[in-house]
Amino acid sequence: MTQTIEPAGLVDDAAAIGRLDESFALQRQAFRRQPNPTAAERKEWIEAVGAMMLKNRARIREAVASDFGSHPPLFADLVEMLGVVARAEYAAANVERWMAPERRDINPDTYGTGYAELRREPKGVIGNIVPWNFPFDLSIGPLIDMFAGGNRVIIKPSELSPASGQLLQDMLSETFDRDLVDVVLGDLDLARRFPTLRWDHLMYTGSPGIGKEIAKAAAANLVPVTLELGGKCPAVLTADAVDAKSVSNILGIKTIKNGQMCVTVDYCLVPRDSVQKFVEIAQQQVAETMPNHSSTTDCTGIISERHLDRLLEVHADAVRNSKDVVQLDLEGGLDRETRRMPLSLVVEPAEHARVMQEEVFGPLLPIKPYDSLDEAIDYINDGERPLALYVYSNDEAQAERVLNETSSGGACVNAAAMHSALPALGFGGVGNSGTGRQHGFEGFTEFTNPRGIFVRGEDDAIDAYNAPYGPDKQAAIDEAVRQLGG
Repeated sequence: MTQTIEPAGLVDDAAAIGRLDESFALQRQAFRRQPNPTAAERKEWIEAVGAMMLKNRARIREAVASDFGSHPPLFADLVEMLGVVARAEYAAANVERWMAPERRDINPDTYGTGYAELRREPKGVIGNIVPWNFPFDLSIGPLIDMFAGGNRVIIKPSELSPASGQLLQDMLSETFDRDLVDVVLGDLDLARRFPTLRWDHLMYTGSPGIGKEIAKAAAANLVPVTLELGGKCPAVLTADAVDAKSVSNILGIKTIKNGQMCVTVDYCLVPRDSVQKFVEIAQQQVAETMPNHSSTTDCTGIISERHLDRLLEVHADAVRNSKDVVQLDLEGGLDRETRRMPLSLVVEPAEHARVMQEEVFGPLLPIKPYDSLDEAIDYINDGERPLALYVYSNDEAQAERVLNETSSGGACVNAAAMHSALPALGFGGVGNSGTGRQHGFEGFTEFTNPRGIFVRGEDDAIDAYNAPYGPDKQAAIDEAVRQLGG
């Protein structure tokens, strides 16, 4: 079993709140001294983030393994480290271009030689409330966007991933001054205090229920928010795509973090006469490639005993309220010490089953049959808009139909979750699954203020807006209306 890393600083919330308030004041003062960092300064910050992640590869592996009980080192490299480095490289290469003022069209008959432009300014001091499932990707990733925007940042990691939170604090304090970025560690009192500050922007990743409370607290100070809230992300398979390639991709995505991922496949919509085929393909895939998956280090542990108990309750409810529950890795099984739990298909669950009413966030995959594509589309649209939607089809027209007749934060065709890994593609939710975007240019715009500016030139007619409004001005306006056809 992985050795536990003992975190510090999670008990005394009074000290944590004191640090939060002090860092907030330091950053506000620093922002007033330097309200618009240059492209070179921002690029330096971003490049330092990438170097920091590479330098701490081994520590990141150890921290996530400690928090989850079991966590594949390779996946920590791919997402928690290399994914963040890729975002840093992309932002560093593009931040100067993103910062360039954008000229906007004006009517020279009215405004003469004047010009209008939009400048994207830093917002100021930004707070980021980070979940436990991707403690580095969802803290350092948005930090890159925030740095690109010229901001200062305070990060609050989840208390459920204390080793990762402590490492975040250590890494960032070793790399940056506290008045540029800081990490505060604490429990419930700190969590309650954090969204009540007068941030210039606040980001939260987590459940819709907590997201609503965060938004309410932020609204008291009219603080703009970015909310990434997850939801029940469906995968729609048309009959021609119920094959080894599609099922293998879905199972592979579902095993990432053992289902503890906001953009994983939450449930599959499968043509009724192809449900058994899906189950048989899944059984064969697992038997051939990972028959004992849940007993290996490739399987991530459930984050806590409480979360594991909940999933076991959902599993028991599914046994009572579905046609069948099929454990896929028959040589694996439940391991309470590492909190590893095998992946199971829930075949034809009742609609009232918990697995269909709650975001699963674990290794249970409901397979819900449908009789027509209309029915599948209606089922999706009858629920809340998901963070992501996936369609598997060899018919381009059918895939486009699903995309055009549904709404989600993001989507993939013949794949799942990959849209969230692309540094250049804006990522976020819609409706109940969130608001705002991160990643790339969209992340840069999210954390900047689009300031519209007009610069007056010569030979304009803008004095017509000013009193007194005499006959000459009236005649000029009447002539303009006449020329427009009025």
